[in-house]
Amino acid sequence: MNGAEGICLCVGLRVMTMAAASSVISAATSFRSLFSWLPCSSRHHHRHSHPREFASAFLHSLKFTLLPRCKASNSKEHVATNSQCGLRLAVSASRSVAQTCFGGSRASHTEAATGMDHVKFIKDVAACEVPVHLQSLLNLLHAKGDKIVSPENRRGIIPLAIPLAEDHLSSSIIALLRWPTPPEGMELPVVQVQKYGVFLLAKSVDQYMHRLLVEADVEGKNLDPYFSATGDIGRHLYSVGDFMKSKFSSLDAYLLKMVGLFPDVFERLALKHLERGDEVSALVSGEFYATKGHFPGFGRPIVFNAELMLKVGRKTEARDAAKIALKLPWWTLGNSYEKVAEIAGWGDEKIEYMKEKITEDGKKEELQKGKALAQVALDQGAFLLDLATVDGSWDDIREPLASCYTEAGLENLSKFINWH
Repeated sequence: MNGAEGICLCVGLRVMTMAAASSVISAATSFRSLFSWLPCSSRHHHRHSHPREFASAFLHSLKFTLLPRCKASNSKEHVATNSQCGLRLAVSASRSVAQTCFGGSRASHTEAATGMDHVKFIKDVAACEVPVHLQSLLNLLHAKGDKIVSPENRRGIIPLAIPLAEDHLSSSIIALLRWPTPPEGMELPVVQVQKYGVFLLAKSVDQYMHRLLVEADVEGKNLDPYFSATGDIGRHLYSVGDFMKSKFSSLDAYLLKMVGLFPDVFERLALKHLERGDEVSALVSGEFYATKGHFPGFGRPIVFNAELMLKVGRKTEARDAAKIALKLPWWTLGNSYEKVAEIAGWGDEKIEYMKEKITEDGKKEELQKGKALAQVALDQGAFLLDLATVDGSWDDIREPLASCYTEAGLENLSKFINWH
């Protein structure tokens, strides 16, 4: 145990002696005041300079990772057991918080500590409710080899994205999507950042963690490091061998039935039908994916359906589907605007129309029609995002986009968009 761990352990042990283990959390709360005795010289090199930040890290370790392993009972026969558990909690939590706050040689703790930055950014800058298990997802991404990136590292990507990690295989950015007006149940979905927008990976942090655990098990990987990274939530979501016990015919079928609905899984199933020469089943799958509202706000399901119909020679239906998709945000198409516009038979008319509407004259024209200023501002913001999809000029639209949201009365969103 190093000096940093020793400092944390002294405080941890003092906390644990202040109450029975059945109330360790209430006792641990006093950690905030106890940490004030930490010498200034010891604080000097810490990542977190304020004692309360140490306290928060310690409490987080207790409450969400270690405490559930103890018995939550007030009965006499459990007092001794809980007291022993309290000691183990103090030691484990001390080491964990020492790694997080002081740094150290354990890369998993050190790297995952950037999750504190993500929590603060989402809460204070994005002005959103932080997903309960965000830290567990960050730990899991790091455990599987991805590089955790700062949420402020948003240069060159769509301004609505909050970066989490860089995928170690594709080098693409995994992020949370901060919607201007989020659909119900998809407040902060997990997405893959693309040049022309985003591709939906999962509707929530928990759903994405669940999927990663299933896929790792099916690939034959040792899940112990993953469970260590995610704590109790990982074991709650999945147990080793669940897929094999389920008797599902394929991983995709298991994911859709037991984990959740995923765009890439729908697409893979439809394409497999097509590869087997079963066009009817492929088209039924594509239609189900595109028309049932599984992914509100995203144009990708409709684009895929258009591409599928084009593959089987249904050009007219493909064109109609592509036109419908282009009525949704272009940054949700999961493909370049040019390719979707080609299927729809569009030229540059829509682009020119949008360019006109984002001018001052275009704004005055809409206001003269009786539209509310807030609605005109929201429309202009949507046009800016769509136009940036065409050429990937995301950084160029940040300031005008933020101004649009300010005019629409969305001050928090404006601050998030223009954050440097």
